[in-house]
Amino acid sequence: MSVDLAEVRPCMEGAIPAMMATCAPDGTPNVAYISQVFHVDDRHVALSFQFFNKTRQNILAQPQATVLMLHPVTACFYRLHLRYLRTETSGPVFEGMKAQLAGIASHSGMAEVFRLRGADIYAVLAVEAVAGGQTLPDKPARCGLLNVLRRASERLALCTTLDELLNSVVDTLRGPLDLPHAMVLMLDPGTQRLYTVASCGYARSGVGSEIALGDGVIGVAARERTPVRVNHMTSAYRYSQAVRSGLGNDACERLTDIPYPGLSEPHSQLAVPVLGAGRLLGVLFVESELDMRLGFEDEDLLVTLAGQLGAAIEHLRLGVEPADNGGATLAPPAEATPCAAPLQVRCFSANQSIFINDTYLIKGVAGAILCKLLRDHARHGRSEFSNRELRLDPALGLPDVADNLEARLLLLQRRLQEQGQGMRIEKTGRGRFRLALPGPVQLLQD
Repeated sequence: MSVDLAEVRPCMEGAIPAMMATCAPDGTPNVAYISQVFHVDDRHVALSFQFFNKTRQNILAQPQATVLMLHPVTACFYRLHLRYLRTETSGPVFEGMKAQLAGIASHSGMAEVFRLRGADIYAVLAVEAVAGGQTLPDKPARCGLLNVLRRASERLALCTTLDELLNSVVDTLRGPLDLPHAMVLMLDPGTQRLYTVASCGYARSGVGSEIALGDGVIGVAARERTPVRVNHMTSAYRYSQAVRSGLGNDACERLTDIPYPGLSEPHSQLAVPVLGAGRLLGVLFVESELDMRLGFEDEDLLVTLAGQLGAAIEHLRLGVEPADNGGATLAPPAEATPCAAPLQVRCFSANQSIFINDTYLIKGVAGAILCKLLRDHARHGRSEFSNRELRLDPALGLPDVADNLEARLLLLQRRLQEQGQGMRIEKTGRGRFRLALPGPVQLLQD
């Protein structure tokens, strides 16, 4: 009986190895277990190329193969008829397979043996269900996912700020999707690093923590612009030490390392790139302490959600920015909390890092922005500012295209909420904000 390739995706989760049959030029058959069958699209799969063995020799000589897969729940067998097309040794499919294989290898105790040499891409000629044998009932279908996506889409459409967008996405993940451990990271185009702007489910928010492109599940998803999913614990994609690998040995760099908030022992992880107008904007990431918690349905849903988030961010970026004042009535300033002594704020020009009373706050462009605000306040008594003037200030080093200013301001705002010792950034209107200080500030610049 012929079936659709989408129906057999549960067989490709790596729970049970598949069997692959090939034939030598002289007609000699060969059957071998393969570690991974990877779903590429509705007409293609990728098989893991790990060893130079008889299977590999046969495929290069005669590109026809048959793969037998077992459904992990129903125990139904399915047969794929395939034709070999090419081998990829880099790119999205290869990296997705590599991450998934690392989890399979770790779970089976074969981490030192399973090394992916390439992703063999095959055209799927036919898919058939193998008749005979006793089968089991499938688990109940997950209901309401499309409705969850609809509600999330409706809520995103109502958002008018990046802060609202991120809160909406995080609420959807930890609420109706029951994914309590999640974070959103944005890309800094200048440093080519990702920084955390929102999270939920962790003891610390980790806002401002950084991950380099290519580092772990998150970094690989960003670099390759493809979803990366791991369903078993694997040391190959853990961040406990890896997140520091991109930092130098300079003492200032070590002092400005905000701890990464992730689970200490994740057993399932899924990272999805957030794209807008073809550009990488960031990464949507979820994880769990349970094996096999994140399936292909979760991946499909998060890819859709990330796509909507990216489109919404791009829409906000392209929105008409008002003039500095525009005649609008500004919101009244919040009452300042009395401060016993002046806050000492030190700015280091080497990396634009900011320390408040010797406690690290932020660095990079966000740090440069805060330094400018404090400097203008000290010199001119200003407290009201606009996004437009920041974009026009060459000293901040914002790129000419896709400066991501809103994300940097949001990062600064959230870090001030956590470590600002009463210092705040308050939105006063579209494209306008206020610097609220708890009292006198002593600005030191090195």
